[in-house]
Amino acid sequence: MLQSIRDRSKSWGAKIIIGAIVVTMALFGADALIGLFTGGANDVAKVNGEPITRQEVELQVQRALRSGQVPPEQERALRGQVLDELITLRLLDQYAADGGLHLSEEQLDRILLTLPEFHDQEGRFDRDIFRNRLASAGYTPLGFREQLRSDLRREQLQNGLVLSDFTLEGERERLAALQRQVRSFRYHLLSGDDLDAPVRLEEAEIAAYYEANAERYQRPEQVRLEYVLLDRQRLAGEMEVDEEQLQAAYERRGQDAERRVAHIMVTFNEERSREEAEARLEEVRDRLADGDDFAALAARYSDDTSSAEQGGDLGFISRGFFGEAFEDAAFALAPGQVSGIVETDNGLHLVTVTELDLPPFEQLRDELREEVALAEVGDEFNRLAQRLIEESFAAEDLDSVASDLGLPLEESDWLTRDHGQGVLGEPGVMAEAFSDEVLVEGFNSEVIELDEERRLVVRVAEHRPAATPALDEVRERVVAELSDRREREALGELAEARLAALRGGESVDWAWTRVEEASRNSAENVAPAILAEAFRLPRPDNGPRYGIASTEQGVAVLALDAVGEREADAQLEALVAQMAERVRAQSALTGLLERLRAEAKIERL
Repeated sequence: MLQSIRDRSKSWGAKIIIGAIVVTMALFGADALIGLFTGGANDVAKVNGEPITRQEVELQVQRALRSGQVPPEQERALRGQVLDELITLRLLDQYAADGGLHLSEEQLDRILLTLPEFHDQEGRFDRDIFRNRLASAGYTPLGFREQLRSDLRREQLQNGLVLSDFTLEGERERLAALQRQVRSFRYHLLSGDDLDAPVRLEEAEIAAYYEANAERYQRPEQVRLEYVLLDRQRLAGEMEVDEEQLQAAYERRGQDAERRVAHIMVTFNEERSREEAEARLEEVRDRLADGDDFAALAARYSDDTSSAEQGGDLGFISRGFFGEAFEDAAFALAPGQVSGIVETDNGLHLVTVTELDLPPFEQLRDELREEVALAEVGDEFNRLAQRLIEESFAAEDLDSVASDLGLPLEESDWLTRDHGQGVLGEPGVMAEAFSDEVLVEGFNSEVIELDEERRLVVRVAEHRPAATPALDEVRERVVAELSDRREREALGELAEARLAALRGGESVDWAWTRVEEASRNSAENVAPAILAEAFRLPRPDNGPRYGIASTEQGVAVLALDAVGEREADAQLEALVAQMAERVRAQSALTGLLERLRAEAKIERL
């Protein structure tokens, strides 16, 4: 959560400081009436009876997009992952609450006031920065407060698991010795070509294998769906947008774009009156009109010593960090223009814009076209969404609904309750498709609000209950699986026979593949199964040690020739020890989550 705020604040660097520390109630007064999640949202899952709403999923998706962590084209694929994460977080929250982990309101207040994301340049909490950065990351103050409480409680839980684990000195030494170890070995890979004859299957053998493993081939209950998708982006893609609209949209982008600004500030106090400060800036304006350089004048006239040496440069700014008057002036300027005299609490200013954080028009053409088109189709989308609700409720099919609305009627392949595809795989859709109203009674579904830009209605076109298909239907799969099993069994027997010969002192006329001084973690062009077997074998004693490894390409016979040790690397060994502790701690957390999932009642709706 805090990372998304940090990501949004990288370019923010306020040089004019407005605000002071305020009491906590002042932060949450008005927003305390606003819930993070509004009522009436559709539930998409329940965890031990506690709901997860569609809006919760959508809020997290939009926050990820706004933070730049996920590209927009991955938005739809993100929703399923977000739901899984929310289920995990619910389980951890419930476990932490049951365990009595608690943060008092006073503790939360102190933590909020110390978060550097909300401090001004002097390291003090700033109310305006707090609100602006939360808004930019998609949070209300109350919502952020509750999210922070949950995050800190989960952190308490995870820290408890991590700190309860430790590594003994002897374990560290043993781990370091294993890390330094290298092994030299040979291997020969046996494949189907090494068998005297290819594997042949009898019909009775195929039938027996099918009967013994029939449950593996059982076909789950399935439906084939018809559906109508109202997609605002699809409507926008069909709209014509002219050049004038694109240019206007680009100009609007420029008005709100982050901009690099410079200023000349003149203060007034006991030593200088306001009139004298204004006269000083009027002198600067006259010199600018005569062609003098703004940066040079800033170095001479500006009382802001921190920026004067850089020609008055304040870096790139966005709205929400400077006073309203300063920002109104800065965001009204085109690059190269200079404002009139602007008054703030710090003094009087002349402001200029030196650069806009805005790509060239042609680079943004496609994005601007989509932006304009989406805005233009807003009313049409809302009108069609209302008609979709009305007509799909009354109609006895979906074909007529699609035709009346000018939308395509789409059809799916066979789908199961747990495995939708594409838009049908989004949270809640398959639960609706398998509901009694849709599956049993044959009605169109209610309009499913996937997100702000998409509405979906589904109808069952065909239904088939769970069943075990006849052998003929899955024969190809059965034969492939059984053939692979029989070939691996034959190769395993051949490998054992040759291994016995090697151990008996017989020589073999093989083309060995040699590997010299391979480390435990890597060996170029060596299958992981072969490398793992090479490090499982005992040290050679009066001759090689032999072993067998099964890989995707076949069965390998190994000969371990030597075990050595490379030079110690204290930094690497310390890192490996630290990683081992983290893995053990993560394993403890994973084990906890597996137990919580196994014991929980999780319903995906």
